[in-house]
Formats: sequence, C-alpha cells, structure tokens
Amino acid sequence: MPAELAVFLLLATAVIASLATWQIASRRHRRQLAAERVTRPVAAPSQRVAMVINPVKMQAGPARTALAEACELAGWEPPLILQTTVESPGFHQAQQALAAGADVVLAAGGDGTVREVARAVARSPAAMGVLPLGTGNLLARNLGLPVNDLHGSIQTALHGAERRIDMGRIALENARTGDRSTSNFLVMGGIGLDAEVIAATRDGLKKRVGWLAYSEAGVRLLPGPRRRMRIQVDGGPAQVRKVSSVVFANTGQLPAGIDFIPLAAVDDGLLDIVVLSPRTVFGWAAVLGKVVTRNRRELPVIEYQRARTVTVSTEEPTITQLDGDLSGAATSVTVTVDPQSLRVRSSGAAQTQGPAA
Repeated sequence: MPAELAVFLLLATAVIASLATWQIASRRHRRQLAAERVTRPVAAPSQRVAMVINPVKMQAGPARTALAEACELAGWEPPLILQTTVESPGFHQAQQALAAGADVVLAAGGDGTVREVARAVARSPAAMGVLPLGTGNLLARNLGLPVNDLHGSIQTALHGAERRIDMGRIALENARTGDRSTSNFLVMGGIGLDAEVIAATRDGLKKRVGWLAYSEAGVRLLPGPRRRMRIQVDGGPAQVRKVSSVVFANTGQLPAGIDFIPLAAVDDGLLDIVVLSPRTVFGWAAVLGKVVTRNRRELPVIEYQRARTVTVSTEEPTITQLDGDLSGAATSVTVTVDPQSLRVRSSGAAQTQGPAA
C-alpha cells in the first residue's frame, strides 16, 4: 500500500499543480477584465429586480453597488435587496421577492444560495439570474456565465436571454432516527465518499485556496472502505453493490473545465448517475486519469447511467451532499428530475420551449 499511495500522491500532486496554475491565470484574467470593462446601458424593457445575497461573501458589497448602478442606468426602480442568514439561506427571501412582483431574482452567493433561490423561483413566472460569488460556482460555469466578471454577470442577469433548465429533487430518509426531508439541487448531489470529502475539507484552507481545498481532503480519504448500497434505476431491478460513492448530477463540468460527466446536459430531462467503486489507490488513480484526460475507455470502477429517477439505500446512515453543501446522513435517497422547471438568464440564445407546467 505505501507504494500505491506514493504513486497516487504523485498523480494527485500533478493535477493539483495544474489546477493551481489555472487558478493563477484566472486571477490575471479577472484583473484584466476589471481594467478593460466599460459599463454601457443595454436596451431592455422595464423590469422589477430583486437580489438575494449572501452578505458574508467578499464581493457582496461591490455586488450591491454595481446592481443598483446598473438598474439606475437602465432607468428602472432600485433593486430589492434581501440578505440571507444562517437560519434562512435564501428560499424565504426569494419567496418575498416573488411576492413583491420581481421579474428576475438574482442569486448572489455560492451554489448553496443559488439552490435555495431556485427552489422558490422554479415554476414561477420569474427568471433567476446568477451572480457567482462562491468557491465552486458550478452552475454558473456549466451555464457559461462570466464567473470572474461581476459587472458582466450583472449585465447577463439583467439583460441576458432566458433559457429553461432542469432541477433535481431529492427525498432523504434516515431509518435509524426516523428523520425525513426533501430538497433540490441544480448541479450534483451524492451519497458516500463525495459527501465525506466535503465534510472533511478544512475551512481555513478553503478560504486560502478556494475549491482546491477539496483535493487535499480527497487525498486523505480515498483509501477508505467501500459500502454496500442498493441501487434502483427507473423502477427496474435493484442491484446491491459495494461502492465508495453514488453521484447523481444535473450538470457535469467541474472547475478548470474538467468534464466529470461528459454527456450531462442541464436541460435534457435526465439525471446522470455515476457509481464509483475503486478498491485500491490504483483504482482511484485510473478514475482520476480518465476524468482529467477525458479518456472514453470504459472502466469497471466508474459506471455512468442516465435515468429519470434513482433510489439508493444503505444499511447504515451515510452522509449526503447537495451542490457542495452537507445534507445530513440517510439510509435512503430517492432522486428525480423536474424537467425545464427553472428559467435562468444566460448569455446564450433563448430557448423556444413552452412554459413549464
């Protein structure tokens, strides 16, 4: 095992080093955007704008100022600004914005804030805009939004074309405690190792190096044992497997342009399910190599499926996560897709599908 671990650490170090280089280049690009940016009024009909913002994010202050200036420049009423709290991370604030007649609700924060706002805005007449102020900003990246350009993100949220995207729904049950809950996700959720990595990520390191901190936690946890899980897809026969993690995704791209799930699409009406079952560090190295190099060769330790619903059951309560936030331990999770239920503002062409039911 020491030799295997050494090989894996060398591979992981190389990947982390390349990602760090990308992050440095990204920061340079962000500074260049800031230097070159010129704010111009964009022709658009009048609309009522609200923003649900996580006030602890570093860019929260500049985001408030920039949005107010953009609305004034367009000749609109000042935006309604609603702050999240630890106890109320965005859902109720978004409901308040809708009750006030908002045409667009901007979610300003990380993927957790975006998820909470989306839960309220889904299947309403309003659209959601995204101001990516978090660490991963995975939904924004998958939608091709300007992650490192605050003013550009605001312009897209206010004046961009609308498109419809899917949203994942999940029901969690803990047979040990009797607890049950329901929630949603826009990017990825999972049960097993992926959630354990999030739980083990050190907050101090995350503040210093951002999403690269997850890599450090992953290296520490990868040699861990697999678990017996019962997996049922689209109501078919259940399979009992020994796995490390089951991931259910609405989108497939990770930071640095890594396509974890190459065929995933945010608006295809399907979930992309990934079953990870490496037994050794060499197995994890093979998974790492396949994902980073986009090798299409099939591996028995990583399996992809597409479905509309999946149920995963475990004998012991197992930790879960949604869009990078811990969502508690469960013995059963049932995941479904809510097709094209959310309007979002993006820089791409507007879709022509009819309204969601």
